[in-house]
Formats: sequence, structure tokens, C-alpha cells
Amino acid sequence: MIDAVISLCKRRGFVFPSSEIYGGLSAIYDYGPYGVELVNNIKAHWWKWMVQYREDIVGLDSAIFMHPRIWEASGHVGGFSDPLAECKQCHNRLRVDHVLEGMGVESDENMSEEEINTLFNKHKEKIKCPKCGTSNFTDVKKFNLLVESNLGNFTGDASKEPVYLRGETCQGIYVNYKNILDTSRVKIPFGVAQIGKAFRNEITARQFIFRTREFEQMEMQYFVHPDKEMDAYEELKNYRWEYYTSLGIKEENLRWKKHDNLVFYAKEAYDIEYNYPFGFKELEGVHARGNYDLTQHSTHCGKSLEYIDQQTKEKYIPHIVESSVGVGRTLLALLVDAYTEEKVEDDTRVVLKLNPALSPIKAAIMPLQKNKPEIVALAKKIFADLKKERMCEYDETGSIGKRYRRQDEIGTPYCITVDFDSLEDNSVTVRDRDSMKQERVAIQRLEEFLHKNI
Repeated sequence: MIDAVISLCKRRGFVFPSSEIYGGLSAIYDYGPYGVELVNNIKAHWWKWMVQYREDIVGLDSAIFMHPRIWEASGHVGGFSDPLAECKQCHNRLRVDHVLEGMGVESDENMSEEEINTLFNKHKEKIKCPKCGTSNFTDVKKFNLLVESNLGNFTGDASKEPVYLRGETCQGIYVNYKNILDTSRVKIPFGVAQIGKAFRNEITARQFIFRTREFEQMEMQYFVHPDKEMDAYEELKNYRWEYYTSLGIKEENLRWKKHDNLVFYAKEAYDIEYNYPFGFKELEGVHARGNYDLTQHSTHCGKSLEYIDQQTKEKYIPHIVESSVGVGRTLLALLVDAYTEEKVEDDTRVVLKLNPALSPIKAAIMPLQKNKPEIVALAKKIFADLKKERMCEYDETGSIGKRYRRQDEIGTPYCITVDFDSLEDNSVTVRDRDSMKQERVAIQRLEEFLHKNI
């Protein structure tokens, strides 16, 4: 099924391989005209749930470049790495924990090099290089995932402190925690939400847009009293599950998975997994992180990040519960969940049964015949009126049947056809994407109809 979804994404302008005319760039993708609309709708929906609907959460947009010592404090410089082995024959590199996982062998990316090498050597003879087919690999080594930049270093001076593209977005929230506390009316408990790009040097990127080197995260960090951390954590878990059902994703394709190997500072961590074509994989992480992050930054920057309760005068470093999800992974889950092939008489139609509120195009306006000026003029007037409130598309190319199929494939919930009768009765034919049923709707009621149904 993943091949069908990838084909649809390229054919209909959802996702393109980046730099394709130059041969592409591995694990980097561009969003096309319909892809960017769907992405924007996903982000807008997330922002509504995490900021607009909440009085206790505010937004942030922190910079991609941050002080290098932030990544030392967070542990990324010393411990943000993937276990990789290289084929001695063709020099292709394998992400060893993923290879072992595919063989049903329990492994963890937090294992030491010695531990992962022991596992790898035990199963090495059964592992073939996907590029050349041999089984001749180097020992496993860990490669740091931070992407270095030459920002401000025009001479290539190796003695200068390296600057990185951020490996995750949450650090920008942590280092702005006190700014937000001092300049807004928030008080504990409160959250900070952010949508932004992050970068990882994923050498063995795979699975289409599921795992990429440049990606966008939607994260919320919630600051709470130490005694309230687990209560806030359970509330966040329930809230995030409700969010996914609001997207229209089938609940049978979602599940919780508890982390068995927690990082030392975490109290608990769960993933919401989606049943992708390659199996259940992480869609979102919900974590109880304790006070590790703020403590680390306080220690490294030399400034107190304590919170003082103005009523009780109690001082403490807040604990954090976190929600983190990738835009690309959400997009892929929605496309997979919505992709449908249906038999229609002697034909098969492909339709994206997206939640109408998320669909890239909400309505397509079509003149039945493009060589009839009066029909075209009315159709264009309807299009001009409706597009003021939502993304619409004017479509006059090809037969009406082909236009319906084209709109089905991009998930347009309603097709509005202007015909000869429209000139007489001031009504149009509205076709429903999922049921394919048609009904006559008065032109003056179209706005009301779309508002009600979308």
C-alpha cells in the first residue's frame, strides 16, 4: 500500500523528492500544492487544540540557530547518536538497531557500543547488505546526529565552537521558559507550544516521509509543580488521544506503547503508535521528563530557573510533561488512513476520505461545458464568492467524470457543477465525495451548506 500512497503523492502534487531534477537528495522532501495545504491544515488543527482551546498554553517560535552550549547542556553533543555499521564491500551504512528490530531482536538505541556490537555479532551472518547483498560489516559505531553549520565561521577555524542546526524544537522552549514567565500572565501550571523545523543527520533515513533529515515538529512542554507531574501527564495522554480521533483517524489504527527503557531522568514515557503499511510505529511521544531539562540549563548558564509561588512562597524547579509529534508522520498517517480504492461499476476509483476540515481543497467548482460562456461566467462567479472563506478550485479540464475522479484523489469533499438548469433555477448540483450522491442546492445557500458540512 505504501507504494500506492507514494505514487498518489507524486502524481497529485502532495509530496515531491527534493532537488529531483538534480537526482534528488536522500530523505529530503518538498510539499507540493496540495501537500502544503494539507500540512497547513494539520498545523492549524494542532494549534487550535494546543493553544486556541487552552487558557493555560501559549505559543512560541524560537530560532533554528541557538547557542552551542544549549546542545551540551541537553546532552545532544555527547549522546545524540545512531548505531551504524558499514558494509566493507560497498560502504553502505546500516542503522543496526533498526535491522535487528526487523529481525525480531530486541535492541535499544540507548545501548552502549559494546552492548549493540554483542547483539550485532550474534546475528551478523544472517544480515545482508541491501545494496550489494554481502555480509561483511565493520563493527558498530555511534554517529552523532546533530547537523553542524559554519555560522559565523568564515575562515574554517577548527578551534571555534561549532554551531548546530537544532536537533529538536523543545530546547527553544526550555531556554525561553523564564522569558515567558516574566513577560506574560502565565503561572504554574502552564504550557508552551511550538511548531518548527528540526534537523538530524540520519544516514539511514527510510520509509518515505516517516523518517527524514529535515522535518517539522509540533511540540508542547507543560510546566508543573513536582507533586502534580503524573496527574498532568495522565491528563495530557487523554487529551492527545482525543486529538487524534478529532482528526478522523480510525482508532483501530492507533495504540499506546509504553517505553520499557526509560532515560534516567524520566518517570514515564508512552508513544501513540499508528499502524503504517510497515507496521505500528511511533506517531507521537508523551513523556514525563521530571526537572532534568531546566536543571541542566540552569547549571550550564549559571542562572536560576526556579519558580516562586507568590502565594505560598515555595521555590522549586518545575517538572515537565511533553507532547511531541512530527508533521510529516501525521501527514503520512492521514494519507494512509484515508487512502481508499473502491469498485464503481466496471471501474476502480481512488479516493482520499480525509476529514473535510483537513482536505486541501474544500470544494471544486465545475462548469458542465467550458464552451458555454454563460455557464462559465456563473461558475467563475460562484468560485470567486466561495474562495473568500476556504480553499476552492475551479476545474473545467476534461470530462465531468474525469474531473470527479481527479477531485476524489486529492480528497475534495464536494464538487459543485454548474449546468444549463442553473441558469434557470439558480441551483447547482453538489456531489458528495464519499457517497457520490448528488443533490441540488440553491446558489444562495452554498455558503451555508459548506459551512455546515465542513
